[in-house]
Order: sequence, then structure tokens, then C-alpha cells
Amino acid sequence: MKIPNRHEYPHRTAYIIAKYTVKEGTHRDVIKNIGAGGLFIKTSRKVSLGQAVALEFPLFQFDKIIKISGQVIRGDHDGFAVEFDKPLDGLDCKDGEFPEIVHESERASR
Repeated sequence: MKIPNRHEYPHRTAYIIAKYTVKEGTHRDVIKNIGAGGLFIKTSRKVSLGQAVALEFPLFQFDKIIKISGQVIRGDHDGFAVEFDKPLDGLDCKDGEFPEIVHESERASR
């Protein structure tokens, strides 16, 4: 089932290291922004459009890893966007507020 237009899901700025697997290999780069319907990974790697991607990253707690899949829907010199195969539970925007998510800059203080 295809997710509606990604703009229907609000995004927020993020700084989370994600492990992802695409046909070009398995890599680690930083999630730049995220929403219930997808995310953007900042990287200089070239990733082809339309391909499947499997992702793993902490979101609400560093010791609890989210595993989700999707498709690459956009790419540019700064990275690529992924649309999830299904919305990411728990990242729904309630009353215009996002739930608290982790950021790599906070890792040392936890």
C-alpha cells in the first residue's frame, strides 16, 4: 500500500545516525529530517531512485532500534529521501507537537 504524498506528514529536523542497505551496499549516514511517512538522509553517496531501502536507527531511545523499509523517492547532491512502506508508528504529530526523539548530540549525556 502506497503512502499518501509525503507532505501530508509533517517532518522535523533530526540528527540521528542511520544504518541503511541499498543495492549499492550498507552504509551509515545522518538522518537530516524525519516524519511518519519518510525521512531524508544526508550523504554524498549516489543512490538510485525507486530502489528499496532497509533502515535501522534509534528514534525514541538509543537502545531501541527502529527497523523500517521504504523506497528512494528523491536524490540530490546533499542526499536522498525515503518514503516508508507504511507510516512509522509513534511519530504521529499530535496537536501539532512531535514526540520527543533522540539526537546524536545527546548520546554522550545519556
